[in-house]
Amino acid sequence: MLNGVNIENPPPGRLLVAVSGGPDSTALLLALHEAGQQEIVAAHYDHALREGSDVVARQVEQLCHRLGIGLLTERRDEPMPNGSLQAAARTLRYAFLERARVEAKAEWVAIAHTADDLVEGVVLHLLRGCGLAGLRGMPACRGRFVRPLLNVWRREVREFLAQRGIVPYEDPANLESRFARVRARHHILPALERDRPGITHRFHAAALAAARLHETAVAGGALPETLKRLYVEAGGPEPGLSRRHLDAMRRLVEEPGRGGRGVDLPGGLRFRIVGELMRVVPSRQRSPAAPRLEVRSCAGCDDRDAVHLRAGLQLHVGFRRPGLRLRPAGGRGTRKLQDIFVDARVPREDRDAWPLVFAGDSLAWVPGHAVAADLVPARGEPAQHVALTPMPVPPALKVVRLETRLGDLS
Repeated sequence: MLNGVNIENPPPGRLLVAVSGGPDSTALLLALHEAGQQEIVAAHYDHALREGSDVVARQVEQLCHRLGIGLLTERRDEPMPNGSLQAAARTLRYAFLERARVEAKAEWVAIAHTADDLVEGVVLHLLRGCGLAGLRGMPACRGRFVRPLLNVWRREVREFLAQRGIVPYEDPANLESRFARVRARHHILPALERDRPGITHRFHAAALAAARLHETAVAGGALPETLKRLYVEAGGPEPGLSRRHLDAMRRLVEEPGRGGRGVDLPGGLRFRIVGELMRVVPSRQRSPAAPRLEVRSCAGCDDRDAVHLRAGLQLHVGFRRPGLRLRPAGGRGTRKLQDIFVDARVPREDRDAWPLVFAGDSLAWVPGHAVAADLVPARGEPAQHVALTPMPVPPALKVVRLETRLGDLS
């Protein structure tokens, strides 16, 4: 297995190793230690999603103590963000790893994704539809995050640990078929392998080839040309972007980060990243006009564009102002409106124009994202059906999927 660990990547410098306690991250920590990597610090994030997660944290601590490796740990003490469980856990985990990297004064963060993880990601991307960037799967390096095990198979990891008498933690979530990655691992890929023996390794080889092509396309100027075309198609003058603008846009594309990020451009335009999309939009939105509020009695329905609030509330439409917060139904604790917008990836320039529904002075509903738990009627209690016409949606001006465009240009 040591032959497969790409210890030339990460580059020289202090290395923070993300250690969940599972087979892959445990093997990565041991392999780097045995390979003589001197400046190593480990980091463990306890998602506190399962009983006994504290036991896993102690096992990681004991391993690091035996190896003489420093360890930074953190346990989740805040509500999970909205969205899928896996995506929410990943958001919290990567935020912790970035904090730990700064605290440890590390240059790089090593993540223990293996060749199997790479193939599973490629299969999921292909099922959804993707271009060159999706076919490469997860990159070996993105920003400060590196993946030294992308040429190491899970079978090799287990053999490596067995030879050393190490029994790692096995996450039960890796057997839950409600997760798409688990279905790819235990159902889709085995079925393909039975029909076409060796296809898993061919997927891996194709992903590595796609990664090389993608790197060549970006380094060779395809990305800057895409950014220029996106700007011109949105109404920007040509030529209109300086090297400084292009460098700022490129950094935004290549560095991981949260939604709502953007770069102001000439001609009253703004480049922004929302999820996996690049957009160029007007930097200033027109003054918002309040949509029509529709309220009627309702015994209960499944209208996804509406909510049900307690009867008798005096409702009206307004827009955001400082200090707004609510306790979302289905969540825990009170949240700032700003945090709700950030988690929902509502672009910064859209937030002032996003209509809100108030009950008196209290925020009752953030359309499309959250409703106040204390204003939701109990079962059998009189309710009013509340809807907005039109419902707010993020503008779809000049939307380009980065991976599709890069694939076309390669």
